[in-house]
Amino acid sequence: MDIILHSDDMNLQTYWQGVLDSQCQFVDDFKELFEIHDSLIIINYAAFEDEHEESIKRLKKFNNMILVLHRTPEIQTAKKMLFFGANGYGNALMKGHFILSAIDTIKEGMIWLYPEFTSELIFQIPNSESKNNDALLSILSPRERDVVALLIEGCSYKTIADTLSITPRTVKAHASSSYVKLHVKDRLALALLLK
Repeated sequence: MDIILHSDDMNLQTYWQGVLDSQCQFVDDFKELFEIHDSLIIINYAAFEDEHEESIKRLKKFNNMILVLHRTPEIQTAKKMLFFGANGYGNALMKGHFILSAIDTIKEGMIWLYPEFTSELIFQIPNSESKNNDALLSILSPRERDVVALLIEGCSYKTIADTLSITPRTVKAHASSSYVKLHVKDRLALALLLK
């Protein structure tokens, strides 16, 4: 899958190309994006020339995936972009490993959201007083249950690691194992299942 970049900001373009180490191509004209097929298009939020919803629909028409990066990301904008069909949304200047993580996640067919926003969305999911998850959680190990309980409250891997006195890598391993056992793809899906 080709990676296509589009930005009206040369500094962003240079930064993204540096992160991707020339594994991508830059398309200068926004309208040329509508002719691209079977690619991951990374686009600067400010570079959209038309209405966002219509543009995302047209960009996805030829089996493209869309990652919208924004210099001033906001949770409400994130919700709109995902609702319109974007496959991911994040900070245009986030660290390179986040950009690479977003690309990998999207290529695997999942939605990627800047980690701070994932936690914020999880916080916004109301707890169901009538939901009993004991039977569902019984397939997890005790440590996986501890990790899952903190994940669905929106805690970061680092916070969970500090709380449980384990490493973030161990938290990630328990989280990944729990996702597989519970048939969910990420912590947002986990929160939707269990809250």
